Amino acid sequence: MGMPGPVAALLGDGARLHLSHGPIDLIIGADAVQSGGRQRAFAAAAARFEGLLEGLVAERPLLSAPLHPTTPTPKGAVARRMYKACQPHCAEGFVTCMAAVAGSVADEILAAMVVAEPLLRAYVNNGGDIAIHLAPGARFITAMAGVTGADLGRITLDAADGVGGMATSGAGGRSHSFGIASSVTVLAASAAQADVAATLIANAVDVPDHSGIRRSPAHDLQPDSDLGGRMVVTHIPPLTRADQNHALSLGANRAEAMLRQGQIAGAALFLQDEQRVVGTYFGQNAQLQEANNVET
Repeated sequence: MGMPGPVAALLGDGARLHLSHGPIDLIIGADAVQSGGRQRAFAAAAARFEGLLEGLVAERPLLSAPLHPTTPTPKGAVARRMYKACQPHCAEGFVTCMAAVAGSVADEILAAMVVAEPLLRAYVNNGGDIAIHLAPGARFITAMAGVTGADLGRITLDAADGVGGMATSGAGGRSHSFGIASSVTVLAASAAQADVAATLIANAVDVPDHSGIRRSPAHDLQPDSDLGGRMVVTHIPPLTRADQNHALSLGANRAEAMLRQGQIAGAALFLQDEQRVVGTYFGQNAQLQEANNVET
């Protein structure tokens, strides 16, 4: 028996749309310019969602392979978003297009909505990787959450910030990590760019020779993992402040390089009791403290 098809359902008072198909689970919100615009935007999102997963599955071998400068461009629209976001990073080390899959799906659905209907504000949340559209004067407020769901602070975005996406990665999240970060949240021009950057920065947060950190081959934990036999973190013991700061410094160095190259707008890195902020955006606008979960 094949996988069930896409499911679409309005939530609450109809202000949000839930789209689900296999591993993809989206929560979508929109504020429209015209009467009935939200419903038309949601219809466009649902229409674009049809066949999206099948397109990714068809190109999975290419998308799961290590990315190189000479890797051919995929055919599908979402796959091309993944490739475009990840390709600038492949010269720095191992990465596959799958590092940007959640953000790219969110970007694609949001793009379909914006093309279909004038929107003041809209978001597509794909398991914490969020594509954001803001018209001039609009604002988006969300709580920054760790991979375990812990509140890490509130972020306020304005249209003038130029941020179109945010993503969080780290050990213990939906995907396996080479690093030990409790969480890394990244802001970028798109959700796809934020997604791959959060993954790579989280990978860089590490104390490679620590005897208490346990690792296993990724394919032993998930047979079809795009990480193959590479070692991923399965256990992190309580670390000394010195080890926490050393690990965060490695991740912050990677984030600062991405910031200089214009690949991200900012990053907030957390490891147990310590944190680091990269970029003036987080320093000026993020409240890195306990906050209620908010999406407005």
